[in-house]
Amino acid sequence: MALQQPNPLRILWKKLPAPLRNKYFLSITLFAGLLIFIDRHDLLTQWKLRGAVKRLEYDKAYYEQKIEEAKQDQQNIENNKEQFAREKYHMQKSDEDVFIIQDEK
Repeated sequence: MALQQPNPLRILWKKLPAPLRNKYFLSITLFAGLLIFIDRHDLLTQWKLRGAVKRLEYDKAYYEQKIEEAKQDQQNIENNKEQFAREKYHMQKSDEDVFIIQDEK
């Protein structure tokens, strides 16, 4: 009779602690690994999407502020067309000088 050599994988399997050899533990670990790293909606993708959402919210707030400023400018133009033209575009009559005095805030 020939002696059978032990399978190296079987030896490693026997060296694992008993809870790690449990088939339920292995299936739950495999399933969790699949969801965390391999799935279409994995953690890395969710992290990137959250960053994109934050960036878009920041952009939205910025553009809402710019819209408010544009609306205020529009009201100023409608109310004081001549003053707006003189201050913003330095328009003047041929025989006058325009001096713009700005208040320090």
